Amino acid sequence: MRSAPPDRLPAPSRWRRLGTAAVATATLLLTGIGAAAQAGAAPTATPSKATWTATPCSTPRHQGELACDSFRVTGGLTAYQKQQARRTGVTPKAADASTPSGYGPSDLRSAYGLTAAAASNGSGETIAIVDAYDDPNAEADLAKYRSYYGLPTCTTANGCFKKVGQTGSTTSLPSADSGWAEEISLDLDMASAVCPNCNILLVEATSATMANLGTAVNRAVTLGAKYVSNSYGGSESSSDSSYDSAYFNHPGVAITVSAGDSGYGTEYPAASKYVTSVGGTALSTSSTTRGWTETVWKTSGTEGTGSGCSSYDAKPSWQTDTGCTRRTISDVAAVADPATGVSVYDSYGITAGWYTFGGTSASAPIIAGVYALAGTPSSGSYPAAFPYAKAGTAALNDVTSGNNGTCSTAYLCTARSGYDGPTGWGTPEGVSAFTG
Repeated sequence: MRSAPPDRLPAPSRWRRLGTAAVATATLLLTGIGAAAQAGAAPTATPSKATWTATPCSTPRHQGELACDSFRVTGGLTAYQKQQARRTGVTPKAADASTPSGYGPSDLRSAYGLTAAAASNGSGETIAIVDAYDDPNAEADLAKYRSYYGLPTCTTANGCFKKVGQTGSTTSLPSADSGWAEEISLDLDMASAVCPNCNILLVEATSATMANLGTAVNRAVTLGAKYVSNSYGGSESSSDSSYDSAYFNHPGVAITVSAGDSGYGTEYPAASKYVTSVGGTALSTSSTTRGWTETVWKTSGTEGTGSGCSSYDAKPSWQTDTGCTRRTISDVAAVADPATGVSVYDSYGITAGWYTFGGTSASAPIIAGVYALAGTPSSGSYPAAFPYAKAGTAALNDVTSGNNGTCSTAYLCTARSGYDGPTGWGTPEGVSAFTG
């Protein structure tokens, strides 16, 4: 296995899972949510309370590595399953992999005002998904997801899908890892759900070090991707400015990064001034004109979206909040709460079937897909700035309730009207906030 160069290898304590300890099962407490049907009009949310169990997707293989940051629901009935049970009178099995139990493409596009854009935009655009290790079943699992939801075929044969290692080789791929395969399935499915006409490039890093993942980001850009989704991260360090210049400074490319799953606190590369940092929400149907409502994602313990004030990265010129002199996380947000999670098809290392996932691993590729629907960023631009130009307008759904922990500067951890750390300027309402 290729190892990271000494000058790029993080300190042993630097990288950590974005969420609870990977050796334990996380308990997720759900209050007051509903889930939408996968086709047709979404039912109105009804108050409910349930206990959820979920597991993180992977633990680091080696010192200096980080793990992917998604949660897979493994116990209890999802809100979607309960809604179906009320309709049919048949109670489904807990953690049943035979049918979807979370939000599907039509739900996400409805929630974020993307239905028309998804039907007409994205053709010819390429979204790159950067992850570590290999998912041998990536293409086949993606085909299952897209076929079930009636999305256009996306395969190697028709030129829509391509999988490469960080060197760009289609044959010399990393060793396989079942945990990262779950992450890959989640990322591929979310990019597909939001931008069904987009091509997808999966770039698999040799291992989960910053050096290898960063090299994979560079490879994605070299291969022509204008939208690059990253669902990993770790503690900040004084090396981050060098990582910024080495891996993330790509003008004219929309690079999205998940804000983290450990509640209030900053992560890198979400703190990079060159990327769009994506926070997480709990998404529920409602009787509002929009038909949906969102709050900051925070469940029991320390689980919830990341946010905060960077210790190292400089504040980009377009960010003007006054409670943080450096880079503030996040910029925008999308659904991430496993309790209001998304459906994913996965088969490598677990029973082949449908699972419900959450984490900011879901929100990062969703936002990458929105950028792709909005069109190619202008040459020389930093797309993280685009939502700031539409701040406070109907182009973004302002999230004004919830928190991801406690902090001395309230808006860095608590939602409010306008900009706040957990959700940035809000969630997409169409694509205009993501166009330069």
